[in-house]
Amino acid sequence: MATVAARSPPDCAGRSITVRLNPADKAACDSKSITAVGLPDFRNAGGAVPVGAVPAAGLCIAPSRVKSAFSRPEPTAMFTGIVAATGKITTVTPLEQGVRLAVDAGGLDMDDVAVGDSIACNGVCLTVVGRGARGFAVDVSRETLNCTVGLDGSNEVNLEKALRLADRLGGHLVSGHVDGVGEVLRFEPSGESRQLVIRAPRPLGKYIARKGSIAVDGVSLTTNAVADVADGTEFSINLIPHTVEVTTLRNLKAGSWVNLEIDLIARYVERIDQSENRP
Repeated sequence: MATVAARSPPDCAGRSITVRLNPADKAACDSKSITAVGLPDFRNAGGAVPVGAVPAAGLCIAPSRVKSAFSRPEPTAMFTGIVAATGKITTVTPLEQGVRLAVDAGGLDMDDVAVGDSIACNGVCLTVVGRGARGFAVDVSRETLNCTVGLDGSNEVNLEKALRLADRLGGHLVSGHVDGVGEVLRFEPSGESRQLVIRAPRPLGKYIARKGSIAVDGVSLTTNAVADVADGTEFSINLIPHTVEVTTLRNLKAGSWVNLEIDLIARYVERIDQSENRP
């Protein structure tokens, strides 16, 4: 039985916590992960915590990430809006407050993906709760389903793993928190490219600027024109052939609905303006 030690948090009086790893239990996760259970009991553990079969509250973590249950939470995941692959939702399993999706990852490199990692699916940051040879599983809450589109059926999805500090920022900073849903008004040829025109909900209009960035179904795009109309804000985007080819945007048509995330900078500009103008 292998043993891995992790430093305990300050509230455990400086004791080190030892996790016993039973190789037989590793089959419950992928071959590159270790299954640790009983983590909620670390605070009361006097020494070693045995590892058994994976319960619903179990955790699969890469060997390099073995740590105490009370470690500080990892920073919020960020993305770039540069889609790495398109996948497909293969099954939708109802949960008490949402659904569990099984996703075929398509061409996404899964070698460094572990349970607990974040993957953006059509622009929605979701946590991997299980993985297999060809894909992964994620849970989607009812709240998320209510304010997004494309995650409730056997649909194609844009996929992007969370950004690492050493990665190139080819698009713009994307949080994976959808701000609203837009309606496609036109998607038509424009020379070698295609012009995409979307109507965003009125509350989002003030955050959309000409030549600014916006994420559409998780794809980082640049707006060419913006116009406020009676029932919202219309904006147009020019899509080059490569973007159309490698993302699910190729499936759009008039009447389609898409997930929208405004540029993070716009949020902070509004907050600064509100603070400076506060009496």
